[in-house]
Amino acid sequence: MTVKTKINRRDFTIALAAMTVVVLSSNILVQYPFTHMGLGDYLTWGAFTYPFSFLVTDLSNRRFGQQGARRVVYAGFVLAVILSVVLATPRIAMASGMAFLAAQLLDIRIFAGLRDKAWWLPPFVSSVISSALDTAIFFSFAFYCGVVPGLGLTISDALGTFGIADQCIALPWVSLAVADYGVKLGLAALSIAPYGAILALMQHRPRRAA
Repeated sequence: MTVKTKINRRDFTIALAAMTVVVLSSNILVQYPFTHMGLGDYLTWGAFTYPFSFLVTDLSNRRFGQQGARRVVYAGFVLAVILSVVLATPRIAMASGMAFLAAQLLDIRIFAGLRDKAWWLPPFVSSVISSALDTAIFFSFAFYCGVVPGLGLTISDALGTFGIADQCIALPWVSLAVADYGVKLGLAALSIAPYGAILALMQHRPRRAA
């Protein structure tokens, strides 16, 4: 059985802590519109924090490989959802959890497929594609208050059948989703610089055998 070294445990703890902070803060901030410059109907504060989860995943993929990155995603998912249930609404926590898992696992697969390409290509392409999936799942589940086609119930009604009390937060989710994805694209590009800097540190740091 492979035993993690002190450095591996430390790096994993840092990655896990970073992922938990990003997702938890985003789950809370997504409930507050970004009212500056008249953008209250298009952006929430969470749009500026959540994209960094892909940076954490991509760096974890480089440091630990696909298996290790998935561990960071799974552990971060569990911790963040548990904390989000307390600090956010159950519906927000569920929407975040579904979107997070689907998008982050897709990010890991795309990143792995591009791993041997130019250093900046895997994090950028994987973030652009997986962010689209994340945005679509999260906003449609979190803020859609109408009847779900084919179900005949609203999401609130469906949750109620499982004993989960829910009151839909009526936000313009389509415009929020479009604007949110635009921010994610911008931050995906801006994240290339810190990704490259941290990657350089990782590559030059002495490693201990696991």
